[in-house]
Amino acid sequence: MNREDIFKKCFKFTKAKEIMELGLYPFFRMVESAQDPVVYINGRKMIMVGSNNYLGLTNDPRVKEAAIKAIEKYGTGCAGSRFLNGTLDIHVELEEKLARFVRKEAALIFSTGFQVNLGVISTLVGKDDVIIIDKMDHASIIDGCRLSYGEIRKYRHNDMADLERVLKENNGRGVLIVVDGVFSMEGDIVNLPEVNRLAKQYGARLMVDDAHGIGVLGKTGRGTCEHFNLEQEVDLIMGTYSKSLASIGGFVAGDRDVIHYIKHFARALIFTASPPPASVAAVSAALDIIEQEPERIERLWKNTNRMLKAFKEMGFEVGPSETPIIPVIVGENETAFKMAMMLQEEGVFANVAVSPAVPAGKALIRTSYMATHTDEHLDIVIEAFKKVGKKLGLI
Repeated sequence: MNREDIFKKCFKFTKAKEIMELGLYPFFRMVESAQDPVVYINGRKMIMVGSNNYLGLTNDPRVKEAAIKAIEKYGTGCAGSRFLNGTLDIHVELEEKLARFVRKEAALIFSTGFQVNLGVISTLVGKDDVIIIDKMDHASIIDGCRLSYGEIRKYRHNDMADLERVLKENNGRGVLIVVDGVFSMEGDIVNLPEVNRLAKQYGARLMVDDAHGIGVLGKTGRGTCEHFNLEQEVDLIMGTYSKSLASIGGFVAGDRDVIHYIKHFARALIFTASPPPASVAAVSAALDIIEQEPERIERLWKNTNRMLKAFKEMGFEVGPSETPIIPVIVGENETAFKMAMMLQEEGVFANVAVSPAVPAGKALIRTSYMATHTDEHLDIVIEAFKKVGKKLGLI
């Protein structure tokens, strides 16, 4: 009996190889240095505007020293899950520190930010429940929804009338709304006051994925909820370490009883190895620096405002961006691939997002900025975009 080969799809996938052959493949580029404003690729110096290292802490000597000391004391890993043998004193201390930082009763840390959304959503949303998400929410939120047994409903991006329409159709079932604080491709901010108002009006619970908001938004860098003064209104705040907090991992914070429940039922926590000591110590040090050095956030916003203004003055389309994530919308996928490689030739490393990650015809170059970019770095970026944009007929 002839059977379909499950690998057939792998052999038929040629698109990436075709782009490689054209010299336009912009993914998996090997960086040979730390995620600083200047990086090295094939020994060549480049200005990095493709990193989420918003506060410039991944190579900070204090963060590195904390990680080194943790390895010296605890070793390189925990050899087990948090649930069993893998809870260290520094895990618990970081949870307490994170809860204080986002002004919640309790927090729970996971090994990756992706696992936070998988674990929290699939644990809280049961077969009789509904989960409502923004159409542009992060892939980890979508995958968390798929793992749950609840009904998944989407509303148009940041469209509050459409959110209310969806909320009206739930017939008294349990509802969890999950939104990004800052949308990672568009760079815009959720209309959190209105989402919160509608959640309260219709008896829904609200979770904010603040991966790109923590360390960026709010008077003291505590994120989207602080930005809107809604920390006590939002039920759950999720965050990651791989952006402003200079490591890898994630957390969720909220009411003590809710966190306690997640702690005992989240498969993504219970059945995975616990975060390594170096990562935990690095995050703790990064939190201290954020609180001690508010000028980092001020510098980040100075750089962000300068680049937003520059792109608009040059004539690029930047969409609704209002954060350090500034997309330059170029249209077709091929144009984006060409532009990324042309920018690289000019000494600038920027990211590419093409369909289906973004709508067809809305391919973009995703740029993002750090507190540690100097004016001279940004001058180089502006000149590179001006030169490449003119060559491609975009400006």
